[in-house]
Amino acid sequence: MLKFMLFYLIKMLIYFMWKKNYLNREKNSSFECGFDPLSSSRLPFSIQFYLIGILFLIFDIEVILLFPLVSSLNLLNLKNWFFSVFIILMILYLGLEYEKNEGSLKWYI
Repeated sequence: MLKFMLFYLIKMLIYFMWKKNYLNREKNSSFECGFDPLSSSRLPFSIQFYLIGILFLIFDIEVILLFPLVSSLNLLNLKNWFFSVFIILMILYLGLEYEKNEGSLKWYI
């Protein structure tokens, strides 16, 4: 037990002796998504960030619905399985085309 404690004590001493001490303003300040934390926290924020985030979540959930189809390959015959995969992928594609035609994916500056 004493050897174990002595080993880790020496290890900690070596770490503290050789660690790098680079202290400056950038390293000590928090980083908030590229915005300077010392400025006003009420900066104008584009709604496009929220729209892209919501679209990502919707399409991510739809892709998660594809995972049970892999396990259902053994339960369905191949023709029905391909048909159900085709229907789900068409829903994804049509949703993406709708968002593209609506203009939600265009980035306005």
